[in-house]
Amino acid sequence: MSERTVNRDGVALSVSDDGEGPAVVLLHGLTATRRYVVMGSRSLERSGHRVIAYDARGHGRSSPAADPREYEYADLGADLEAVMDGCGVRRAVLAGASMGAHTLLWLALHRPQRVAGVVVITPAYLDRRQTDDPQRLAYWEGLSEGLRNGGIDGFLAAQGETRVPERWRETVVKVIRQRLSAHERLDAVADALHVVPASHPFESVGDLAAISVPAVIVASDDEADPEHPRAIAEAYADTIPGARLVTDEPGKSPVAWQGSQLSQLIADVVARTG
Repeated sequence: MSERTVNRDGVALSVSDDGEGPAVVLLHGLTATRRYVVMGSRSLERSGHRVIAYDARGHGRSSPAADPREYEYADLGADLEAVMDGCGVRRAVLAGASMGAHTLLWLALHRPQRVAGVVVITPAYLDRRQTDDPQRLAYWEGLSEGLRNGGIDGFLAAQGETRVPERWRETVVKVIRQRLSAHERLDAVADALHVVPASHPFESVGDLAAISVPAVIVASDDEADPEHPRAIAEAYADTIPGARLVTDEPGKSPVAWQGSQLSQLIADVVARTG
């Protein structure tokens, strides 16, 4: 695996680049790192794909933004394009979860010539009105301050009583601890928690009708993942022309948690690009 650093606007982005074949770029969610897209699966590399993954600014081994306000989707989208440029990739299939999903959609809308296909995993953004809701912003601000002042335990405490069913709770808390322990700068993650939830990757879901590349939308049932409502994923699939919606099977863990299944969905999109 090739490791490199891509510099943009004073931020050093930590990038991994492995495999040969059509390029796929993986984008993780808020508070995660690049491992948490296909969960460490190597299926894509083994099946003849070049896989590029990177830690978003302020996450993992990437450096913080020079200004703590510079975690807007315009900043994240420009980082994505810089990573593609730094790896010599003109066009790629992009796959991302939550924040990563919104980042790749920003690029698909602003630089459509760079995007061959999209795999949008558990989106949470609906429109500007939802994002600007004071109660919602107060929740995210609480998580930011909890992490900044109390570390991982402070973050968990700020979440309050979880809405996740009891059978999932142990797994969810374990993964949160693992994800947060992988960051070099928790204060930078706290900055991102303050800015990203208030940012707008586009005005409303209706804007996604402009996307004309092969698309898969992965929804999680609300029971397992209430922070990423299934209805939002369904709205994305209804709006993007020809998009395929993938949902969870009853009684099984979410598709979004299964790296091998996600890898197959990504490979299917690559095949559809020709």
